[in-house]
Amino acid sequence: MITTTTNTVDGYRVTGYYGIVFGEVITGINFLKDFGAGIRNIVGGRSQGYEEELLRARQEALDEMQQRAAAMGAHAIIGVDMDYEVLGQGNMLMVTASGTAVTLEPLS
Repeated sequence: MITTTTNTVDGYRVTGYYGIVFGEVITGINFLKDFGAGIRNIVGGRSQGYEEELLRARQEALDEMQQRAAAMGAHAIIGVDMDYEVLGQGNMLMVTASGTAVTLEPLS
């Protein structure tokens, strides 16, 4: 499924709008990742554990959004936006993907 942040898709025209679709993921960061990130915060450097968790959550949110659009009969999702929130005491991460589900037709 075509998924883009733009409001158009090159070579296609939008022929139907199905509304806004969302994909949400709330994930917990475990103690070991928190501990490792705390050490990285002191000595500097990147937190591989947090980065991997963020990548996984982002992909899951996009996948969920695409599944919901496909269930509506859409061919693509345009105007995609990603949002990130920290929940609770800072140990929960919420990733939300949203966009407009549409059908497309190739330009003649």
